[in-house]
Amino acid sequence: MGDALTIGVRFALYVDLMLLFGLPLFALYTPLQRRLFAISPKVLGALALLGLALSVLSIAAMTASMAWVGLAELMLADVEAMIVDTSIGHAWLARVIALMMLAALLSVRPRTGLGVLLAGVALGSLAWTGHGAAGEGASANLLLIGDIVHLFAAAAWLGALVVLSHMVFGSTDVLVAQQALDRFAKAGTVIVATIVATGLSSSAFLIGWSGVAELPETRYGQLLLLKLVLFVVMLALAAMNRFRLTPALLDGEPVTRSKLRRSLALETAAAIAILALVAWLGTLEPPVAAS
Repeated sequence: MGDALTIGVRFALYVDLMLLFGLPLFALYTPLQRRLFAISPKVLGALALLGLALSVLSIAAMTASMAWVGLAELMLADVEAMIVDTSIGHAWLARVIALMMLAALLSVRPRTGLGVLLAGVALGSLAWTGHGAAGEGASANLLLIGDIVHLFAAAAWLGALVVLSHMVFGSTDVLVAQQALDRFAKAGTVIVATIVATGLSSSAFLIGWSGVAELPETRYGQLLLLKLVLFVVMLALAAMNRFRLTPALLDGEPVTRSKLRRSLALETAAAIAILALVAWLGTLEPPVAAS
């Protein structure tokens, strides 16, 4: 029950904070569409408040898991010690402060650039709950930085998928939708390259060549392989969107919009499934660490 709660809260936090960062980020690199696709401050404010609530639940769940007790038996002193004495707690505190500042900003005078910065602080803090924060030394610090960049790139992809899906499923003008899709296609190349580079470096550090052969034999490895399969599916769908469906949309092909809707829905579903796997993987030991 404790593991299920921890995984569920981790998953919810990933989705919430990635959307909080990725949705307004899309508006920054699509300036021609900013007025049309600006994300409502009320939506972002709700995401910030939800992030605060999930963060409170997450620190309680992690503390209870480490103390081998249920939430009902958890002592407040244990939570305070977790926040004050651990790097996870320090990152959690930075996240809470950033989310409180963001919620206040959105209620008074929304600013996209500052909002993305604060959301980035909150999202980046999740790296301290993963394997990248467990090591020490320069290599471990590089891994942690890589994990943060990985989170940012993944959030940029997820946020764009949600906005683009909203456009394609809605009544957005075809020309405007095509322009936004084309703008994301160009940014998507950088996003994918960043995800691949940081993902490979993280895997090399955590698993190494000696751990590759053990992947199919461990729960961690099986989930990681499934994650890679889903990522390849996302790449295939993204390539079809960029090189086939987006150009055809402007040409007015009658079935293109429905195909694009289906493709974006599948790509978004794969992204959500990957986040669920990442939340689960964070609670397991890699093959080398377990050996």
